Amino acid sequence: MRLYMSFRPTTDTVDIAAAKAGLSRATGYRIEADPRLPSQKKARRGRRRPDPLAEVWDAEIVPILKAAPGLRAIAVLAEIRRRHPEISPGIRRTLERRIRTWRALVGPEQDVIFRQEHPPGRLGLSDFTDTSVLGVTVAGVVLEHRLYHFRLAFSGFAHAHVVLGGESFVALAEGLQNALWALGGVPQEHRSDSLSAAFRNLDSASQEDLTQRYQGLMRHYEMTPSRNNPGVAHENGSIESPHGHLKKALEDALLLRGARDFDALDAYRRFVDEIIGRQNAHNRKRIELERPHLAGLPKRRTADFEEKVVTVTSSGGFILRRVFYTAPSRLIGHRLRVHLYDDRLDCFLGSTPMMTLRRGRQPSPDKGGHVVDYRHVIHALRKKPMALLNLVYRDQLFPRPAYARAFEVLCAEVGDKRACKVTVELLALAHDRTCEAELAEIVDADLDAGRLPDIDALRARFGPAPGELPLVSVDLVALSIYDELAAICVVEPASCIEVAA
Repeated sequence: MRLYMSFRPTTDTVDIAAAKAGLSRATGYRIEADPRLPSQKKARRGRRRPDPLAEVWDAEIVPILKAAPGLRAIAVLAEIRRRHPEISPGIRRTLERRIRTWRALVGPEQDVIFRQEHPPGRLGLSDFTDTSVLGVTVAGVVLEHRLYHFRLAFSGFAHAHVVLGGESFVALAEGLQNALWALGGVPQEHRSDSLSAAFRNLDSASQEDLTQRYQGLMRHYEMTPSRNNPGVAHENGSIESPHGHLKKALEDALLLRGARDFDALDAYRRFVDEIIGRQNAHNRKRIELERPHLAGLPKRRTADFEEKVVTVTSSGGFILRRVFYTAPSRLIGHRLRVHLYDDRLDCFLGSTPMMTLRRGRQPSPDKGGHVVDYRHVIHALRKKPMALLNLVYRDQLFPRPAYARAFEVLCAEVGDKRACKVTVELLALAHDRTCEAELAEIVDADLDAGRLPDIDALRARFGPAPGELPLVSVDLVALSIYDELAAICVVEPASCIEVAA
């Protein structure tokens, strides 16, 4: 219309002006009759019903919104209906639209997210994410764990490490070093949120609050440590957002797998590595583009464990972080140097490796945990079988549920003394004959059939009787043969050389 009106004053006819504007003759004559826009011709429709918020909007709702800008519309509606029960609940959509318009016109200013450009090789990010929503189990037991997640901001290279404990320095150091060595390079800067593993979050005014161990880790890899402001997650958006994508990818893979149970923890870790590997394969081109900008790795890794010194007590073990661990009784009285990892303990006597133990956790803040290997104490328990009855860590002593079930049934059927004796002998048999799993299956089968375990029959089954051992006859060579051989060597040396050859 505006184009037509620009041609009309300088043109004699309507037809020529319409043709120049690209309009039809009919449209040109309609504009000549009424040059108003269509929106100007149609009268604005008024309200069809009375405003249900007219009496309360300015008097009550606006003050509520000013006092609590983040309040949801449904909460405002509930409060207004509490004050005025006659207001219908059907005005929710009207209230939501009115509040949305009010916030756009006179509401408070909102925070703005500023998109950042990350050059290659500069920034790597670390964070932990809770994965309990996945419902993963290992050997039928729910796996309480989280993931340490590392990512490069430019290329999207990712690495994930299954963490069984909390957000500790050990988990951070192990996961970060695994990521850097898998990547084959080191970024200039390492950023995290306010992890207690890296920062002492005690004094907000303190600027140099890095822990010494975290400082040492950063110096070893020549990275500059940084962190986002506490409570401002979007400043770490390059890792926070991928958390959700990673968990969705794991959820999809578990659904396609058809089961959430894994035979062992290592199998689940391989599963996570496979999903991460697919993501890195998708970003392969950008990762290869960023690799030349990364700094080189040091010659070796630095320590990713905590070192503690413990003493093995007369109880046949030691206590570390309120968890009791059993040890071979020959170590009683000795001091062990323990390397404390997220999932295990490596124990050394001096510089000699002694054993690796599964790391235990406290079941509750007011109760200590136990990590027990029955092989460490079974020889002593055979001398004192009644100690099993009230043993502090009795439930953790049984390596499989079948042995605990057998003890309970024996206590009910033959009494505590006999039950302790038979159960200890079952554990000793499992240890001496290395038949723990097979013996547990037989004990379960006997209990299902209503029979008590027969220790004599089981000994006969898992160990041959002395009368059944084969007789081996060894014919000894007469020593005089060596004298004859020596005489031959003196007479014919060449023959001895040929025999030796």
